[in-house]
Amino acid sequence: MVDMSMEDPVTDGKLVELTYKVIDSKTKSVLTEVEYPIGYVHGLNEILAPQVTAEIEGKLPGDIIEVPIDCNKLFGPRDESLVVTDLLENVPEEYRELGMSILMENNEGKTKTFIVTRMDDKTITIDGNNPLCGREVIFKLNIITVRDATAEELEHGGPIEAEPDISKIVGKGQTVRPISG
Repeated sequence: MVDMSMEDPVTDGKLVELTYKVIDSKTKSVLTEVEYPIGYVHGLNEILAPQVTAEIEGKLPGDIIEVPIDCNKLFGPRDESLVVTDLLENVPEEYRELGMSILMENNEGKTKTFIVTRMDDKTITIDGNNPLCGREVIFKLNIITVRDATAEELEHGGPIEAEPDISKIVGKGQTVRPISG
């Protein structure tokens, strides 16, 4: 029998594994859902927004928390100059897929990720705005594991393990859905 009172709370240096959903505050629709646990070392790397990381502090395995986020504050307002529509024939075939991320570089060597947001028979639209720009969302997190990180995990910034076999994850009904809308 496990003594639940001995569970560790989330503090700096703890390995934390969690799943989460991003829910649109207005429509209540799930924009993104990560059902396969992601892991990180708390206080060491910034995989989540600072407001979310602050809310996780002190929580225990099994806790489910909801953190409202105004994405305008996090990512800034939408910039329509980052939305580009071009003829389909001008875009390499491997990028012609809805939801595809395309890393682009400008003349100064700076990179930015664009996402294919629309396609029809003749045109393709890519958007360099974060998909959450202009939205108010709720991060709903389910904390699964909290434990002392090993020296190797502290150095790496997260769990040390083989990459998951995606076919097994998908086969078990685990999904990661792209953000839509």
